[in-house]
Amino acid sequence: MVSATPVGIIGVGLMGEVYAHRLIAAGFAVVGCDVDPARNARLAQIGGRAETLAAIARDCDPIVLAVFNTDQVEDVVERALIPAAAGKIVIATSTCDPDRIAALAARVADKLRFLEVPVSGTSEQVRQGDGVGLIGGDARIAQAAAPVLDALVPKRFHIGNAGDGGRTKLAVNLILGLNRLALAEGLVFAARLGLDPEAFLNVARASAAASQVMDTKGPKMIAGDFAPQGLQVGFRALALPAGDVEDVLLAGPRAQDPAVLQADPGHGIDHDRNDTAQSRTRTTRGPDSAEVVQAAATSDSGKVRNGTWTEPSAMSRR
Repeated sequence: MVSATPVGIIGVGLMGEVYAHRLIAAGFAVVGCDVDPARNARLAQIGGRAETLAAIARDCDPIVLAVFNTDQVEDVVERALIPAAAGKIVIATSTCDPDRIAALAARVADKLRFLEVPVSGTSEQVRQGDGVGLIGGDARIAQAAAPVLDALVPKRFHIGNAGDGGRTKLAVNLILGLNRLALAEGLVFAARLGLDPEAFLNVARASAAASQVMDTKGPKMIAGDFAPQGLQVGFRALALPAGDVEDVLLAGPRAQDPAVLQADPGHGIDHDRNDTAQSRTRTTRGPDSAEVVQAAATSDSGKVRNGTWTEPSAMSRR
């Protein structure tokens, strides 16, 4: 049975709006707040209601955070929700620095019921119910929040303590980025061999190399569709320097370098910004994976035409 108490959403960006859609579809009343008035207006259009942070802290339970990064999660929790939301469930879905989230959870343990739930998946996957929630925190809180979590992320895993959800997403993102790079290299290689990229992608989808990335990003790579679908602020798990990766492996998940810990900060935004741009590479020599990594951080676009990888115009290059 759906609670009569509204669910609050702080941060109604790309992912926050998807959460609102799913909650409203499940029968929950949704009250949201964003610094962008246009997003608040959009929330009202889809059936929610915009209010102040203070009103959400006072009237809503649970409260879902879909803000930009760790700094904003800490700021909202410690300055806006305490003490007004004392005893309420707070679900932080932003992808954050795992150690800082663990420390925050410890600081507020006697004030709020804090749960870390970063989500693996694009906004469209989450919209369709295919996002995967990675829960870090007290299992009893997760159980109490189950009706809301059922609406947000039907697929979810309780990983462990606060911070462990973010650590899991860091590792998942590394694998995801490498999958995307491998697909980009494979498409370019196939094109250079004279194969039709679209036909090759269909074969790859049915092969032992098949991955979800082929469905979500393959067609975009082939079409040269590198239009942003959300603000990407650094899919850093994809492009970590080798030394940083070694630091993580040697020092374990509590290494203090924020560049290592905060891969893909800001889930309130989305992974969708030009992950497909990984497929850009030069025609003057063989595939260069270092170059593809660099291309992943840009919005430059290239396109396969008649088996040839075409560079974007000089105007579009940074």
